[in-house]
Amino acid sequence: MKVVVVGSTGIVGKTMIKLLEERNFPVSGFMPVASEKSIHKEIIFNNKKYEVQSVSKGLDFKPDIAIFSAGSELSKQMAPEFAKLGTVVIDNSSAWRMDPSKKLIIPEINGDILTKEDKIIANPNCSTIQMLMVITPLHKHFVVTRVVVSTYQSVTGSGIKAVKQMEAEREGNDSLRFYPHKIDRNCLPHIDVFEENGYTKEEMKMVNETHKILNDTSVRLTATTVRVPVTGGHSESVNLEFSKPFELKEIFTILKKSPGVCIVDKPSRNEYPMPIDAEGKDDVFVGRIRIDESRENCLNLWIVADNLRKGAATNAIQIAETLINKGLV
Repeated sequence: MKVVVVGSTGIVGKTMIKLLEERNFPVSGFMPVASEKSIHKEIIFNNKKYEVQSVSKGLDFKPDIAIFSAGSELSKQMAPEFAKLGTVVIDNSSAWRMDPSKKLIIPEINGDILTKEDKIIANPNCSTIQMLMVITPLHKHFVVTRVVVSTYQSVTGSGIKAVKQMEAEREGNDSLRFYPHKIDRNCLPHIDVFEENGYTKEEMKMVNETHKILNDTSVRLTATTVRVPVTGGHSESVNLEFSKPFELKEIFTILKKSPGVCIVDKPSRNEYPMPIDAEGKDDVFVGRIRIDESRENCLNLWIVADNLRKGAATNAIQIAETLINKGLV
C-alpha cells in the first residue's frame, strides 16, 4: 500500500505513524504530509527519514490510502480531491461524520458495512468510540433505551498546545492560554463550542454519532463532557437503561467475549480502569460494573481508553486493515 498521513506532525498524526510501524501495516510507499509551516521537517518511519511534504505533493503521490488528522477545514477541501484519484481517505476530523453519504466506522461494531465504493470514511469522535465499544454488545442483548454519560477527557484530546499549557502551569507559568481558563488542578465542563441548546458540540457529537453508528435513533442519550488535567486517556462514567432485565454475570460474560474490550473490575483489590494504565494501549477498559439500584434494568460502568490510540489513531488504522482484509483497497 502507498500511504499518506495528512497532519503527520500533529499529536494524533505522530501516533498514526507509530501505529503503522507497530502493527506492521503493509506499506510499500510512505509520505508524511502537513501544513506549510511543517514542510521539510523530518519524520522517521520504519527507521527511514522522510521529509514532510505539502498536500499537493501528497496528491501527486497517488496513494492507495490517505489517513487525515489535520482538522475539518482541510478535510472538507482535500479529501474529495484524493477520492477523485481513487484513494481511500480515512478522516479523523468531524468533517464527514454526519454526512449521510459517508460511513462512520468502528471496525469491531460496523466494519462489515464497508464497500469498495467508500472512498471517504469517517473516524468517530474519541469519546464515542470507547463508549460504544462497551455498550454496543450489551445493546444487542438487552436493548439500551437510555444512556447518561459524563466524560473526564485528557488534555491530549485538544492537541499539543493544550498539553503545553498544562505543563507550563505546573511549572508556575500561567502565560500560555489554549483553554479559556487554567487546566492544571482544575476541571473544565467545556469541550468544543457551546450550541444553542446549552450543550457543547462535543456532547452533541456523542448523541448524533451514537445514533448513526448503531443505526438506531431510539436510543436516548445525554452527555456532559469535561476536560481534566491528565494525559493518559479519556474516562467515562456511563449509566445504561435497558428494555430487558439482565443479571450482572451476563454483563461480565458478554464483555469478556467482546473484541477490543478488557475488564478491570476487582474493587476489593483497588483494581479498576485508570487513564494512567490505559496510556499506550489499544484496548478499551471497563470496570466498576454494578447494578444501578435506584431504577429497574439499569447498569453503571466506568470506561477508560487512550484517546490518541483507540480513540483516534488505532481506530483509523484498523479501518484501513479492514479494507485490506476485505479486498476493498
